[in-house]
Amino acid sequence: MPMKGHFYKRGCKCKKKKCTCRSKWAFTIDIGVDPITGKRKQKVKSGFNTKQEAEEAATTLIHQINQGTFLEETDKTFSDFAIEWLPLYSESNDVKPRTIRVRLHEIGRLLPYFAQLKLKDITRKMYQDALNDLKDEGLSDSTRDGIHRTGRMIFRKALELELIKKEPTEFAYVKKDKKTIEQLEEEEVPKYLEKEELALLLETAKNKGLEHDYLMFLVLAYTRIRVGELVALKWKDIDFKNYTISITKTYYNPNNNAVEYQLLPLKTRKSRRKIVVDEDVIEALKKHKMVQNKVIEKLGNNFFNKDFIFSKMERQFGYPIVIKNVRDRMKRLLRIAGLNEDLTPHSLRHTHTSLLAEARVSLEQIMDRLGHT
Repeated sequence: MPMKGHFYKRGCKCKKKKCTCRSKWAFTIDIGVDPITGKRKQKVKSGFNTKQEAEEAATTLIHQINQGTFLEETDKTFSDFAIEWLPLYSESNDVKPRTIRVRLHEIGRLLPYFAQLKLKDITRKMYQDALNDLKDEGLSDSTRDGIHRTGRMIFRKALELELIKKEPTEFAYVKKDKKTIEQLEEEEVPKYLEKEELALLLETAKNKGLEHDYLMFLVLAYTRIRVGELVALKWKDIDFKNYTISITKTYYNPNNNAVEYQLLPLKTRKSRRKIVVDEDVIEALKKHKMVQNKVIEKLGNNFFNKDFIFSKMERQFGYPIVIKNVRDRMKRLLRIAGLNEDLTPHSLRHTHTSLLAEARVSLEQIMDRLGHT
């Protein structure tokens, strides 16, 4: 049975044959039966100036229904769908808690603009205006990139689920300031240590460092692993016979509370790697293990013995040291050594790369060693 529309003037109260109240034309069409309730489903559209306009719109709608291209857009608000999207994103991407926190923060930046708006009512102009306004607030390029990335994922998921017809983030972009000559020159300053500077840092750590300092920065310098990977290391990751360190996990502790840490798997297969190290590193690890064993023997059950290499030797005995401590300790050593205090443990990753390049190791070997995908 062909679909037919019922056409009428919505809200017209004129009793005369000719309407004088300027009501708009509307139509109602049966678009099928609800498979759950068994009741008929209807589509109502209004706001047409003439009956002909209403008839033309109804004809187009009926054609879309017959062709299977008709899409009933949702009335969900941006806020409601963003809440639904987050667990979908988390489950499909197997993301870390830290990433979820970042996404929540970025959603929070979009809510003042779109929270109570229906997804289907958000236009490309509205979305671009929001991005531009975030720039005017003084947010950095990278922060706005992250917010835009999250917004794009939310709307693309809505499009994928057929909740909207058009994706408002398409063609949107993050406006960026042109960098000054001074900024470009600053970026060109090396963010790594030269060989002589690295030697000075390690010498300072050995002679004036705190507990663990020398071994920590020796391992970081010779392996180019991340700080989270460093503090997550356990003795079972060390192969003393073959001089290798296995990198399989990372440390997560957003609140810097030593007893509330998590060990998380690395994101990709390429990130999980085995690194060959020098004899100096292995010998330093052996000495550290001997010292640690004496502490464990002395403290007994008061030592949280979970096999961590870089475990605390005071207060929360045995718990892995927090990442912030590694950063603070490096800053202290840089100051004592008279080196650039702006450098961080991450700088040792660049230092290692530059030393490998200087030794003419191939790019592929460097990338494998550093765990890049």
